[in-house]
Amino acid sequence: MHCRAIIAAILLPLAAASASAQTTVKIGSVSPLSGTGAHQGKDIENGARMAIDDLNAKGVSIAGKKVRFVLQAEDDGADPKMGTAAAQKLVDNGVVAVVGHLNSGTTVPASKIYNNAGIPQISPAATTPLYTRQGYKTAFRVVASDSLVGKTLAAYSIKTLHATKIAVIDDRTAFGQGLADEFTRGVKAVGGAQLVSRQFTNDKATDFNAILTQIRAHKPDVIFYGGMDAVAGPMLKQMKALGIGAKLVSGDGVCSEKLPELAGDALGSDKVICVVAGGVSGAKEEAAAAAFAERYRQRYKIPLQTYAPYAYDATMVFAQAMQQANSTDPARFLPALAKIRYHGVTGDIAFDPSGDLHDAALTLYTYRDGRQVKLQVVR
Repeated sequence: MHCRAIIAAILLPLAAASASAQTTVKIGSVSPLSGTGAHQGKDIENGARMAIDDLNAKGVSIAGKKVRFVLQAEDDGADPKMGTAAAQKLVDNGVVAVVGHLNSGTTVPASKIYNNAGIPQISPAATTPLYTRQGYKTAFRVVASDSLVGKTLAAYSIKTLHATKIAVIDDRTAFGQGLADEFTRGVKAVGGAQLVSRQFTNDKATDFNAILTQIRAHKPDVIFYGGMDAVAGPMLKQMKALGIGAKLVSGDGVCSEKLPELAGDALGSDKVICVVAGGVSGAKEEAAAAAFAERYRQRYKIPLQTYAPYAYDATMVFAQAMQQANSTDPARFLPALAKIRYHGVTGDIAFDPSGDLHDAALTLYTYRDGRQVKLQVVR
């Protein structure tokens, strides 16, 4: 036999053995990659993909085999029907864990599919309390729930902004209406302010003149909006056109880098107060968060929106749970996930028995001169 042929004959089985020793692990990412919320949904996919690439670059071995992580990203269009279809597709394609969804209205129905399949899900964005109140052992999140967000924004509106008259608008989605309800409860609990109007729109609306004209008659100090930035931007423009001087207070769906573009000069300075359901404090943690944001910008040539760091940490948490359990089988690493202790880009991550983030942080922001400005971290 020729020398090269002999070498090839020896190396071929070795290569095959090496390939067989590597385990491919699929992790799903699902969020709106189309529609008005696509920029937020892509942010989730980008964050998860960064984590996948970092894990593969580092090299992870589980149960004696090198693991190669693969991300399968699906579009749920922020629509419950698309969301359940995407969830079933991920299950059918053999993912062992899911990072998603973004919207509460897609997260809740999809969570039943993952639970039935025994596949753990970590949402990097969904804040409805209902998500973790269903009793599913597979449901987790790395952000605070609406109950905490609503209370915090209500207290800030009354105690810091000194609002005495407050109007409330929501977009009738599970997220927007749920957050507005929690905010309303918070206002009543804090006391000292009057709820002068409750109005409704939808998540695709562009004309708010009728509801804003009704609200203007009550001369509110604060308008609370439950919904996403794609609606908040045009709403701010119409508030300005109608001469409404009230501050706009909202949750993390509005608190994005895209809001200045959507609102234009109607954004003003200190006009918008919003909260992200997470946050870090301290020089070391803030430096790590800033470094992540810069790395994201360098890679994708755009600023991160809101949820990429949470998607990144969710993916890393899954990987750590697998390593601790020494298994990529969801049934085996799920108990490790429930007990996880992980220090990530977004801070310390641990879950309570319901799957909610233990000792959750919230970060309040405003906008000045077209830039997002951090106000404070609240726990």
